[in-house]
Amino acid sequence: MKIPTFFLLFFFCVVHAKAQTADTSRINLLFAGDIMGHDSQIQAAWSVKENTYNYASCFAHLAPKIKQADIAIGNLELTLAGPPYKGYPAFSSPDALAFSLKDAGFDVLVTANNHSCDKGKKGITRTIDVLDSLGLLHTGTFKDNVSRDTLYPLIIEKNNVKIALLNYTYGTNGIPVPKPTRVNLIDTTQIAQDILRINKDSVDVIISFMHWGAEYQSLPDKNQIMLANWLTKKGVQLVIGAHPHVLQPIIRDTINHTLVAYSLGNFVSGQRDRFKNGGMMLHIELEKIEKTNGEKNMVIKSATYSLHYMHKTSDKKYVAVPTLAEDKASELLGSATSIQAYTLFIEDSRQLFSKHNRGVEEAKE
Repeated sequence: MKIPTFFLLFFFCVVHAKAQTADTSRINLLFAGDIMGHDSQIQAAWSVKENTYNYASCFAHLAPKIKQADIAIGNLELTLAGPPYKGYPAFSSPDALAFSLKDAGFDVLVTANNHSCDKGKKGITRTIDVLDSLGLLHTGTFKDNVSRDTLYPLIIEKNNVKIALLNYTYGTNGIPVPKPTRVNLIDTTQIAQDILRINKDSVDVIISFMHWGAEYQSLPDKNQIMLANWLTKKGVQLVIGAHPHVLQPIIRDTINHTLVAYSLGNFVSGQRDRFKNGGMMLHIELEKIEKTNGEKNMVIKSATYSLHYMHKTSDKKYVAVPTLAEDKASELLGSATSIQAYTLFIEDSRQLFSKHNRGVEEAKE
C-alpha cells in the first residue's frame, strides 16, 4: 500500500523535531538591589530581649518570594568588618545581617561597590570570611590575586543551567584598594578579558551585576547606556544595576534575549526621602533548549518586577513591605503618614516604569 506523501512529510517532521530537541531546562532568578546598613538600621536591629542583633523581622514579608527563586542574588553595599558597627559614611554592619539574608532565602551576594574599602583590608577579608562561613556565594571582592584568578568569574550551576556571574564597581569613594586585596573596578579591557576566560561551550548564560550611575537619578546616564550596550554585545545576557538608590527602568530585548535593569533601587536602607524609601525585586525565568546536535538556546521566558516599601515602625524598627491589598497594607503600616508614603512610592514607581520600561511588567500578586 502506498503511503500518502502528506503523512510521510508529517512523520519526518515529527521525528526530526524530536531528534533535534533533546532537553529543556528552566531556572528562576531573583535580583535585589542595595542592601544598606545605616546607623538607624543597626540601632533598629538591636534586640534587648535577645541581647544581640536580629534583622529577621525586616525581611519577613519578602522572604516567601525570595525563597521561591532557584537562585536569589543581592547587592551587599556594606562591610562585615566587626565592631564597632557604623553606618554612613564607612559601613560596618553586624554579622547578624548576613545570617538574616541567608535565612530570608538569598544564595549569592555581590560585594564590589563604592563602600567595599570602607574598613580597609579587614573589611574586605572579614566580609568574605563571614559569607564563606554561612555558605553564601559571593563575588566582586577578593583577598588577593590568586583568589581572583581561581574564583572569578563565579560559576553557579542549578537545574542543569550553568551561570557565569560578573560584578564590577565604578570606584571605591577615592579609597585605594588595600594590597593584596582586589575589588573589581569597571574597566572594559579587564571585563573583556574576564568574559574571554568564560568557557562559552559549558556556560549557558553570563550575568553582570554593575555598580554604576548617578545617585538619586531616575533615568540612566549615557555612560550606563553605553556600557550596557557594550556588555550585551560582548555576550552578557543579563545586566543588573545598582548604586543610584532609586529605581531606574528595565529594558528587555525579546529578539536578542537580553535584559538590562539599570537600577533596582534600595532593597533595605535607612534612607527615608521620596524615591529612596523602597526598591524592587526582579524576577527572571530563563529557559535553555538543548539539541542533540550540540546546539543550545537560552531565552528569557519571563521577566517581571515586584515593588516593596521600606517602612519604619512606631518603635523605630524597619520592615520591608511588599505591594498589598489596601486593607492589609493599612493594617501593617498603621499611621496615615506611613500609608501615604507607601502609596506615593508605589505610584511613583509604576509611573516611571509605565513610561520607560520595555517588555517588563509588574508581577501579579
